Amino acid sequence: MKKQLFSKIKDYLLLLRFNSWLKNIFVFIPSVFSKHILEPEYFASVLAGFIAFSLASSTVYVFNDIVDASKDAVHPLKKNRPLASGRIKSGESIILLTSLFLITMLVTSQLKINFSVIVWGYIVLNLFYSLYLKNIVIIDLMCISIGFILRVLGGAVIISVYLSNWLILTTIFLSLFLAAMKRRVEIASFPNAVNQRSVLQYYSLGFIDQITSIAAAGIIICYSLYSVSEKTVIYFNSESLVYTTIFVVFGIFRYMYVVYHENKGENVVEVLYNDKQMLINSIAYILVTFYIIYL
Repeated sequence: MKKQLFSKIKDYLLLLRFNSWLKNIFVFIPSVFSKHILEPEYFASVLAGFIAFSLASSTVYVFNDIVDASKDAVHPLKKNRPLASGRIKSGESIILLTSLFLITMLVTSQLKINFSVIVWGYIVLNLFYSLYLKNIVIIDLMCISIGFILRVLGGAVIISVYLSNWLILTTIFLSLFLAAMKRRVEIASFPNAVNQRSVLQYYSLGFIDQITSIAAAGIIICYSLYSVSEKTVIYFNSESLVYTTIFVVFGIFRYMYVVYHENKGENVVEVLYNDKQMLINSIAYILVTFYIIYL
């Protein structure tokens, strides 16, 4: 009985994509670079924003799995998802989806109205994405990118801080890069991927590689310019942030290696968890950045 209960809870966590909540860490970016993350009041506000976006993203994931259940059932990997495999019934998933909507509504009603608008804008965008926009070439990548931008904007709005335009541009290119990498893995790894995601018929490896190269260059250039911009140097009273660029460059190149040579990268969170070099680089970047900004 306990084993069955544990298995059911595990399936619900998989359906909620609990491990993908790491993507919502983008909400913390404005508070980190505005030197407020260590202040209890600001941290509490951003944490509430993180929880709100996590609930919103889980709402979107459950809705998407309901819509794509039949297609996921014939996918080599996605067929093992709780809904596609039948371990969670459609009725149960609808109840869960309704509950998530209500809980998200309750949480966002306690937060700043501008932030709540951003969260619900994220939900509406992704509902349209699940139903229609994911089938339109290039628009599908842009929708993923906008989702990350909204997280960063939400993080700035909830604590009312200025957000550098260079950081916004870095986020745009980073999210486009990750989205393009995801498409490349789908095309290269799954011969019948078009049956599961129809938009892939409009992409080719050559086209995806061009998008990836442009986005990767955009990340490095925009972040580098942010690290040496006059406002950044004056605000942090240091020119040392430029040294963190090496971690960004390595992270981009390593991710490209994992995708091109190991055919991994469909899920960025799994790459961070499973690739030791990516994990070490990410931790090193966080530690060095915190040292430069706060110490």
